[in-house]
Amino acid sequence: MTAAPRLALRGISKRYPGVVANDGVSLEVAAGEIHAILGENGAGKSTLVKIVAGAVAPDAGTIEFDGRPVVGADPAAARQLGVAMVHQHFALFDSLTVAENIAVGLDRRVGRAGLAEAIRDAGERYRMQIDPAAHVHDLSMGQRQRVEIVRALLARPKLLILDEPTSVLTPQATEALFSTLRQLSTEGVSVLFISHKLDEIRRLASRCTVMRAGRVVAVVDPRAETEHSLARLMIGGQPPQIAAHETAPGRPRLVVDSLRLQEGGEPLSFEVHTGEVVGIAGISGNGQNALMALLAGERTAPAGSIRLDGRPIGKMGPRSRRALGLRYVPEERIGHGAVPELSLAENALLTADRLQQHGFVRPGAAAAYAGEVVQRFDVRCPGVQARAGSLSGGNLQKYLVGREVLAEPSVLLVNQPTWGVDVGAAAAIRNSLIALRARGCALLVVSEEIDELFELADRLMVMAGGRLSPAVAAHRLPAEELGLWMAGRWPSAAH
Repeated sequence: MTAAPRLALRGISKRYPGVVANDGVSLEVAAGEIHAILGENGAGKSTLVKIVAGAVAPDAGTIEFDGRPVVGADPAAARQLGVAMVHQHFALFDSLTVAENIAVGLDRRVGRAGLAEAIRDAGERYRMQIDPAAHVHDLSMGQRQRVEIVRALLARPKLLILDEPTSVLTPQATEALFSTLRQLSTEGVSVLFISHKLDEIRRLASRCTVMRAGRVVAVVDPRAETEHSLARLMIGGQPPQIAAHETAPGRPRLVVDSLRLQEGGEPLSFEVHTGEVVGIAGISGNGQNALMALLAGERTAPAGSIRLDGRPIGKMGPRSRRALGLRYVPEERIGHGAVPELSLAENALLTADRLQQHGFVRPGAAAAYAGEVVQRFDVRCPGVQARAGSLSGGNLQKYLVGREVLAEPSVLLVNQPTWGVDVGAAAAIRNSLIALRARGCALLVVSEEIDELFELADRLMVMAGGRLSPAVAAHRLPAEELGLWMAGRWPSAAH
């Protein structure tokens, strides 16, 4: 007799007002199997794994775990069965330490000293070191991802679910994670892996379920597919191409001179020109977020100057900078870029200051603005009154980028433009940035996706240890050399 699958889903359906998230989905995962789920943003992947994790109750269908039926939606019961999940949007408390956050997610009681030791041991074993005493609000997105993964591994799972786990990991950390997942697989742990990165799915998974519009459209061996064929299965057609952008940049528009991220820090100086995309590469947590916060006006620099079209803006707040044409798409969508409890129309009011007049909100104008973003950027949602938190990560990202692009800024700062976004949506976002460049905007893009930076950027810089490399033409910097620069090993002058 063959063993029962670790997980078996039969005819799972889930409907929300205005949208069918899952429509008769069936799926099996064997013990020790690494099984990928691939689909566009809004295809129903996250809803499906939330059902498996007990966070959402299906409207129809059955679930079996190790051959036994699972009844009702109960996260605690799912954890007791051995299900652990790493969410795309981190479920962490900013005010608590790493150890306190991990303790909240563990059903078994562990003493403070023992837990700190377990976190360090797991970090060493899986090359995901994290300080147990660090407060989460001080961590970068990549470091927060480590907390989530270490917490899941300390739960000793039988089925580990990872929703876009590598979006904020460096290539080295991604390889370390993949080694860990392969080791867990040999030990009998099943892995359900959601990713938009087609190369990762081909390298890691032995089977791949492809979803489109809430339904399963194919189950394939990704190792026997090409990235192009997987993309066609996912979007139901040819993947969009990245537009050419070869026009010469114009005059300096954003000028940063001797800016310090903190007292005694390295002075940073650079320029971004009209009709130019400057990319910043680097491993997460090396000062990129602090730099973007200073440029956006969320923090004031202890020293140095920032000029926009020749005007000093270093002492201005975000609203004053927006009035002069500087806009910002932050790295963290939920809680920073958008308020999850508010509708898309209400979220438009956060940065579209022209939707307010004499201190009064113009709800009709806000709804129209949000509607234009939804239409132009193909945001899949029931309408502009949908809560931001109800959208898939990729669709919310399209909305946030669209909200700022539609304002026709003179300078646009974008932090991780396509984090957790499928190949079709990523191409749409990148093309919208390239089109904005062609209209004379100066763009500064921070990304940990090296391929993305080479597609978008005219010039590249690297941040490492709070230092900023010289800016060089992207086509003159080989990927191998860029990797050395990310370790802080760049020449003293551009070459």
